[in-house]
Amino acid sequence: MSTPTPHATAERPHPAAVLRRRRPTALAAAVVALNLIGSGPQDVADAVGGFGETLPLLPLIYLIVHQIGNRRATWPVLGAGLVAVFALPLQDAVAPSTALVALALAVLVRGAVRVRGTPHGRAVFGVQAVGALVFCGLALAGLAVDPDLGRYLVAAGWFCHGVWDFVHLWLDRVVARTFAEWCGVVDVLVAVQLLFLV
Repeated sequence: MSTPTPHATAERPHPAAVLRRRRPTALAAAVVALNLIGSGPQDVADAVGGFGETLPLLPLIYLIVHQIGNRRATWPVLGAGLVAVFALPLQDAVAPSTALVALALAVLVRGAVRVRGTPHGRAVFGVQAVGALVFCGLALAGLAVDPDLGRYLVAAGWFCHGVWDFVHLWLDRVVARTFAEWCGVVDVLVAVQLLFLV
């Protein structure tokens, strides 16, 4: 006979059990908190620039994983994307957002002309294509305008992508569920940071 976990009831699980089930949420909150602590106070232009340059990576991950057709590729694709996001600013030839948007367009074209169709079907590919165009468009628009307006466009992109993640989590489609949960929390917290903490 096992001993019940302290402070846990049939209606309310122990906080440690909840945390174990919500590891992606806890990790996302920790990542955003570390970013806030590590970056210190930022002016609006720097925050909009940094988050605007990174925003196109979010739909790009969905596009690439969709084209691969295997959700287990989600976290490695994120890892490769993060390497690109941190490496691209080291060169002065192309802005990171431009490179990411160009890559997203190349993946879109490849998916559109793919002879054998797409792994999840044309309808899902069409939804991913629209999402990529909207999120990349918000990123580029936010970077092109005055930072005071740009913060709202970039924050809208991050927030809406968070909603996008939660819809994919609920539908259990395209990317790994752990990634959808993690990314959704990160995205919403970044949007809050852009609107209220910068």
